[in-house]
Amino acid sequence: MQPKAKKVGVEKINDNTYKVRVHAVPEKGAANKEVIVSLAAYFDVPSSRVRIVRGKTLRNKVVLIEEKE
Repeated sequence: MQPKAKKVGVEKINDNTYKVRVHAVPEKGAANKEVIVSLAAYFDVPSSRVRIVRGKTLRNKVVLIEEKE
């Protein structure tokens, strides 16, 4: 995750690694919320199916994305 980025979006690094750039600052979960919304849009799933499972306070996160039904 790259908070306070000028250009937002999701960039695929390799099969299981993505770089997510967000405008929000990493305070009170604002950047994490933007990460979830960005990944949900990228993978075309509802944001309710995207969950940060590890690294909520770190730049490197482990995210679970459940498939659409």
